[in-house]
Amino acid sequence: MLRTTAAPARTGRAGPAAWAGLAVLALPTVLLGLDLTVLHLALPSLAADLRPSAAQELWIVDAYGFMIAGFLVTMGTLGDRIGRRRLLMIGGAAFVAASVPAAYAPTPETLIAARAALGVAGATLMPSTLALISTLFTDPRQRALAIGLWATFFAEGMAAGPLVGGVLLEYFWWGAAFLLAVPVIGAMLALAPLLLPEYRDPHAGRLDPASVALSLAAVLPVVYAVKHAAAEGPDATVPAAAAAGAVFTAVFVRRQRRLTDPLLDVALFRNRAFSTALGMMLAGLVGVGGTMLLTTRHLQLIEGLPPMEAGLWFGPPALAMVLSSTTAPVLTRWIRPGFVVSGVLALSSTGYILLGTAAPGGGPVPVVAAFTLVYLGLGAIAALGTDLVVGAAPPERAGSAAARSETVQELGLAAGIALMGSLSAAVYSARTGPGAHSLSDLAAAADGTPGGVPERAEEAFMAGMNAAGWTGAALVLSLAAASAVALRRVGAHP
Repeated sequence: MLRTTAAPARTGRAGPAAWAGLAVLALPTVLLGLDLTVLHLALPSLAADLRPSAAQELWIVDAYGFMIAGFLVTMGTLGDRIGRRRLLMIGGAAFVAASVPAAYAPTPETLIAARAALGVAGATLMPSTLALISTLFTDPRQRALAIGLWATFFAEGMAAGPLVGGVLLEYFWWGAAFLLAVPVIGAMLALAPLLLPEYRDPHAGRLDPASVALSLAAVLPVVYAVKHAAAEGPDATVPAAAAAGAVFTAVFVRRQRRLTDPLLDVALFRNRAFSTALGMMLAGLVGVGGTMLLTTRHLQLIEGLPPMEAGLWFGPPALAMVLSSTTAPVLTRWIRPGFVVSGVLALSSTGYILLGTAAPGGGPVPVVAAFTLVYLGLGAIAALGTDLVVGAAPPERAGSAAARSETVQELGLAAGIALMGSLSAAVYSARTGPGAHSLSDLAAAADGTPGGVPERAEEAFMAGMNAAGWTGAALVLSLAAASAVALRRVGAHP
């Protein structure tokens, strides 16, 4: 039966239909997680075929993330205005429409344009899925569990990306990675009208084009700054771009305060749980983004594992994420969310400490075990942080709040890759000396032979990983203490 409502369709505890709707929302969520990691393994094959320049190769990777980060706030608010299910279906159709030209792109320029279009479409899917969860589940305990499962879907997609990419490259060409969207989104488009209720803000005003432009001008320079720092180092471009983003952010906030129908309700930031949860996710994802990069490089460059085998090693971290993201919301029935987050983060800090003490020649087990504990912390952050953000917003602003949560996570991952990647690279350079070959060049010369990287280079890489591990441990332990204090008055769910 088709349901279209202008207000939440359910009150009280949700039944089987709501959980079936959550299964539909899992489809685009897993796909978006896959898209973050599946392309990295396809890059060598893609580069050999299209022969992009170094700058074009960076834009092939970054165009998707740029557009997602830039349009999340706009799309989250647009969904509140025109209908969350409608925007989800429009975005899904657009995602498929952009995936096909990306898969068969004949030139780097065509692929960059298709990736940018995929990012805009992806920005409609991410906040829509979260906002629809708040529509499906009005009971706080059920909503917390549903958001925990949503976080699990996303993380499972990220963890499965390397394995799926390895399988596709084994039997198909690099473009097959983009065609995954066709059957996944096709199933969603068929099931969404049957299992997902519609919801829109009945009092929403018109969309302000100036606010849309200002939101892009505020977010994109910041994203560019952290990605540029990761690729080129902290040169003069980084503070210039960050400063431009800060200026446009101030102008954007000032305009939102004056509008009757703002693109982003800045009054939400006065809610302590909302602001603390956003800060918690930003800081927590910095550590996760950096360690994910280093773990991937260790498995592929130091251990010389092929893509499929390297992907299989991400199974234990994915299981830890499932455990944490589904257990943490259940624990909040008896324990305050701040204490649950604090406890899981304290346990997660042992993973960073293990990275800080990892030694050369130890094989993949110690590093994967450490990353498994790191991912355990991500589960609690993603599930409870997102629940606090979405739950703090009124129902008609859930899409906007969800978009802010996603924007912060996107920035956290990018900043983690930039900061911890730069720290590790600096230590590597200091240990190997000027003029030394990069680890990627040395691994390519070893041609995937385990232990083929020179001992000095492995020791230098592990020293960089050690430095990143101790930095992450300090960050996460500080975050654990801050969460316990700042969220101590946020009560357990009844």
